[in-house]
Amino acid sequence: MTAAVRVLSAFQRRTLNEIVRVPGGAIPGVLAPAIFLVGMSGVFGAAGHLPGYTGGDLTTWFLPFGMLQGASFTGAATGVNLARDIEQGWFDRLLLAPQRRSLLLGGLVLSASVRALLPATFLVFVGLLLGVSWPGLGALAIAFVLVMGFAAVVACYASLVALRFRTQQAAPLMQIGGFIAILFTTAYAPLALLTGWLADVARLNPVNKILEGARQGFVPGTVTWSTTWHAFVALAALGLVLGGLAVRSMRRTGR
Repeated sequence: MTAAVRVLSAFQRRTLNEIVRVPGGAIPGVLAPAIFLVGMSGVFGAAGHLPGYTGGDLTTWFLPFGMLQGASFTGAATGVNLARDIEQGWFDRLLLAPQRRSLLLGGLVLSASVRALLPATFLVFVGLLLGVSWPGLGALAIAFVLVMGFAAVVACYASLVALRFRTQQAAPLMQIGGFIAILFTTAYAPLALLTGWLADVARLNPVNKILEGARQGFVPGTVTWSTTWHAFVALAALGLVLGGLAVRSMRRTGR
């Protein structure tokens, strides 16, 4: 167990060191959700007064969506970095090292979770400057845990794509998965205002449960146990499916 923790820590530190060595690589994933939040709130701010929106503030509604969006960018970047290591031959050398292959994937996933805190924290700071009410430490902690977990889920998906195609040219495919998952939710409007197939997809989409769990506390109202456990169950289910597929692909690589 101690050896496994050391291996995970080493791979996690290696990935996080890229932020220090190439800080410009993390800037797009941090700024993009904030620019989206400011732009959408300025253009469509009056829509928050429509029936169905709680609190009448569209900035508050968009903020949790932006946090998951930043987590999606972070998870996709993890897959791109893995594809780069594969192209450069570094990954093949790691496969020869005497440790379980699942630990290689675990280090990547953990680093994505930690890196997801950067855009999430920056976005909360921007939201407070725009007038978003303080959600409370409990609600903020729940949102951050869900964001970290969603980044890990997207990192598993992106790693699965990277192991399949073994090239950075598959980066758009890594990015589109998480983007579509959070787009077909109540990202822009409450479920009661959605119509047609979009409402059906949002109702069945497990990522919508995660978004609702992260959103509680930001919109007026209290954090409920029902919304919270639904969010964590959906996150755990996605993690088991995509994480299991990624581990399976990692074990089969080169064999």
